[in-house]
Amino acid sequence: MQLAANLSWMYRDLEWDDRFEAAARDGFEGVEILLPYDEPAHWYARMLQAHGLKLALFNTNVSPGAGKLGLAAIPGAEDEFRRCFDRARGVAQATGCRRIHVMAGYVAGLDAPACRAALLRNLEHALALALRDELVLTLEALNRADMPGYCYHRPAQAIAILQHFESPHLRLQFDFYHCVKEALDLPQELQAAAGWIGHVQIAGAAGRHEPDLSRDGLLEAVAALPELGYDSWLGCEYQPLARAAQGLAWCEPLRLRGVLQ
Repeated sequence: MQLAANLSWMYRDLEWDDRFEAAARDGFEGVEILLPYDEPAHWYARMLQAHGLKLALFNTNVSPGAGKLGLAAIPGAEDEFRRCFDRARGVAQATGCRRIHVMAGYVAGLDAPACRAALLRNLEHALALALRDELVLTLEALNRADMPGYCYHRPAQAIAILQHFESPHLRLQFDFYHCVKEALDLPQELQAAAGWIGHVQIAGAAGRHEPDLSRDGLLEAVAALPELGYDSWLGCEYQPLARAAQGLAWCEPLRLRGVLQ
């Protein structure tokens, strides 16, 4: 596995023009960006190329109101979702990124069967395009403390959607932080998710800062990923306590075990 710096979280103290350079200087070869839509797609492509970085993952866009956490599961927002997904495809094509996290949305107070039906319709549409573009779409469970009302908060709920499609182009985005915040059993969750995982992220549950691998069973859980067949990026989706470079020693136990390249 290799670490990918989430530019939206790790370098908030810098202007966007400087975040790419900082990540490369800190030794990262891959990055994540939550919402790469403030600039034209070719701008992100140019910045990545200039600093020798690969874009590992980004999200579909969000909208005010009902779409504040995404649109895929919002009944009646199918046309807007398709426009947002087409824009995401443009970013993927420009940057060479192969993974897009499809944000399902805030569904509190909405009819659950209607939300599921909308999600399935939208994913069916998106998957047809993902197959054409050779993309992998991901679904991520977000914990209820931080994201109350999100479409799914446990990996098992997202896996149920994956099982409906049984497509290699639709995978689980497994985030250790959200699992710990939900007080889930990490070894159990990993075993249940084995074979479905398409991207992994990590952060410390206390304050969403640097991970403390001695807590919450994180070290053993992350170290188990290669045994489960996962050998791609480990996304660092956290806000550093100080400067990003000053807190990178947290990953040394993983390097000592040979888990990280």
